[in-house]
Amino acid sequence: MANTDYIIDRELKTLPLETTKLLGEEKTGRVVSNWIIGTLLAVIVALFLPWQQSVRGDGTVTAFRPVDRPQDLPSRIDGRIEAWYVLEGQFVKQGDSIARISEIKEDYLNPNVLPLTRDQQRAKEGSISEKLAKARALDVQITQLEAQRDFKITQTRNKVTQYEAEVRQATLEDSVARDQLRRRERLFRDTLGLVSVNELQAFQVRAQSASAKLVEKQQMLAITRTDLDAVPAEYGEKIAKSRSDRAATLAEVNEGRSEVAKLKDKVGALSVRNNFYLITAPQDGYVVRATKTGQGEILKSGETIITLQPARPRKAVELFVKPMDVALLRPGRHVRVQFDGWPALQISGWPQVAVGTFGGQVAVIDQFQSKGGKFRVLIVPDTTHDGDWPPQLRLGTGVNGWAMLDNVSVGWELWRQLNGFPLSIDPADALPGDAVAGEKK
Repeated sequence: MANTDYIIDRELKTLPLETTKLLGEEKTGRVVSNWIIGTLLAVIVALFLPWQQSVRGDGTVTAFRPVDRPQDLPSRIDGRIEAWYVLEGQFVKQGDSIARISEIKEDYLNPNVLPLTRDQQRAKEGSISEKLAKARALDVQITQLEAQRDFKITQTRNKVTQYEAEVRQATLEDSVARDQLRRRERLFRDTLGLVSVNELQAFQVRAQSASAKLVEKQQMLAITRTDLDAVPAEYGEKIAKSRSDRAATLAEVNEGRSEVAKLKDKVGALSVRNNFYLITAPQDGYVVRATKTGQGEILKSGETIITLQPARPRKAVELFVKPMDVALLRPGRHVRVQFDGWPALQISGWPQVAVGTFGGQVAVIDQFQSKGGKFRVLIVPDTTHDGDWPPQLRLGTGVNGWAMLDNVSVGWELWRQLNGFPLSIDPADALPGDAVAGEKK
C-alpha cells in the first residue's frame, strides 16, 4: 500500500501541471482549509449583522395638492377659435389671456342679443306696472260700488219707511172717509131733506179719493220694497265684474312677472356667457400642451383647449405597493426614494450607506386599491432627516421607493424570505388608529 502511494506521488510530480505541484506541498491544504473556515466565519458573522426591512414600491413624481397637478382648461361653450395669445411652454400669470373664441350657435350670433333682451325685460316690467295700476283702480272702483250699494240700500229703506207711514196715514184717512160716508148715507136715508144729494156725493168722492190714495201708497210701498231687494243684485253684478277684471289683471301681472324672471335669467346667462369668450389662466403656470391648433377650429362645450401646469407645485411621490405590504405602513414612516436620472446606490437593508437617494415620509395611504390591484401611497419630503428634493424634478419622473420598517438580523431576513413569511413590525407601530391619525394630520 505504501509503495502504491509512493508510485502515484512520483507520477503526479512528473506531470507538467501547476496544480500537481501545489498538491505535493503540505501547506496547500492548510491554506485552503483556512480560506474555507474564514469564509464560513464571515458568513456566520454576516448573518448577525443588522438589516432594516423595507417595503418597496415604484411610481412617479406628482403634486401633493390636487390644485397643483396639471389641469385641462376646457371651453365652457361651443365656439370657434378666433385668436391665440400664448405659446407652448410659455409662463402665464393668473388671469392672462389664453385664447379667444366666438359664437357658432344661431341663438347667440346677433351681437345685440344682450341689449335686446334687456329691452324686452324693461318693456315687460313696464307692462306689469300698468297692470298693477289697473288693479289698484279696480280696487277703488269696487270700494266705490260697495259704498254706492250701501247708500242705495239705506236710501231705499228710508223710502220704504216713508211709504209705510204714508200707507198707514192713507189707511186712516180711507177709514175715516168711509165712516163719514156711511153716516151721511144713513142720515140721507133716515132724514129726508136733512142731507142734500150734493153733500152726499161730496162724501162719496172724498171716500173714493181716500181709497185711491191708499191704493197708490200701497203700490208705491210695494215698488220700493222690490227696489230694495233689487239693489244687492244690481250692485253685486257690477262688483263681481270688477273683481273678475281685477283677478284677471293680477293673473296677467303674475304671468308678466314669470316672463320677467325668465328674461332676467336669460340676461344673466348672456352676461356670464360673454365672459366665456376669453379663456384665461386660472393660476400661475406653464402652458404644457395645446390640444387644438390654428385658428377657426371648432370647440365643443367641455372640450380641452390646453393643459396648464401650475408654477410652484408642492412635489410628492406616489408609490404603488402591494396589498400585503400596505398594512405595514402608516403616516410618518420614513422612506428612501430614488429618482430616475439621479445616479444612486441603494442597499435597502443599510440605508445609511445609500448614495444618491433622498428622504421622505408617508403622508397619505389610499383607502382602496388603484388600477393594477395596488395601493397608492403619497410621500412628501422628510426635511428633518435629509435636505429637500432636487428642484429640477418634474412631475411624472419615475421613482423607486423603500419604506423603512424595523431592524432585524441578516440571517432572520434570509430565513424569512426563504420561508415566504411576512415582514415583521413592532405592534406599537401598527395601531388601528394610525390611518385615521394620518388623515387628521
